[in-house]
Amino acid sequence: MATFIPSQSVPATVSRHRYFHVVGTSVWVSDVPHESGWPAHFLGMLGDEACWGIDVPAGDDPADGAALDLYSFFGRSGEVEWLVAGRAVQLVEWARTHRFCGRCGTPTQQQPGERAMKCPACGLLAFPRLAPAMITLVTRDDRALLAHGVNFRAATYSCLAGFVEPGESLEGAVVREVREEVGVEVDEVQYWGSQPWPFPHSLMVGFTAKWKSGEIDIDPTEIVDARWFSRDEVPAIPPPISIARKLIDSWLLG
Repeated sequence: MATFIPSQSVPATVSRHRYFHVVGTSVWVSDVPHESGWPAHFLGMLGDEACWGIDVPAGDDPADGAALDLYSFFGRSGEVEWLVAGRAVQLVEWARTHRFCGRCGTPTQQQPGERAMKCPACGLLAFPRLAPAMITLVTRDDRALLAHGVNFRAATYSCLAGFVEPGESLEGAVVREVREEVGVEVDEVQYWGSQPWPFPHSLMVGFTAKWKSGEIDIDPTEIVDARWFSRDEVPAIPPPISIARKLIDSWLLG
């Protein structure tokens, strides 16, 4: 499998290209750009291929309905290509929503050699938005705490997750979110891994944690149901696309 190397500068010698056309928030991939005049954002190198995110104007559809949302695209591609597609959607959407300065309203200009939009009038720089969120698998003896959230698309149970607040550490966010969502206190918070999550612009930072005290008392505005599951009781869980599944699989294999 080819390795993807994110970059802002196109290498001097590149003969192969791949174009990730962003139609709304869906993606259609081809070896040639559908229109040369559409805005293009260099994403990086996938093996020996230069990858580009193409901003398809509203009302146009070079895929004739074949573009896929990122959830569906994962089922048609490998994980590395899916990550590139997610990068394309995030960078194209960032450029779309930062065409004007948020301070004075002047049209912005993309900075050469830097992933930033700059206001020529007041100098304000706008970088791609990234929202860090923690996700954690809490265990108690030989059981894991899994929950079904109010916004889940399917009848699955998953790890607890939430966004990091300003002035808060990632570990502090784990403790707070678990307390707020299910009423349980945790400790022994340990970093596990991370994953870009382009829905729409998150960085999921995974942790494990141990139950310290308290019994499950859900916040009904966030959680429909939460339970302790043993390894032979695990319900339907998220697909392999997510770090939640990787966390759960790691525990199952442990």
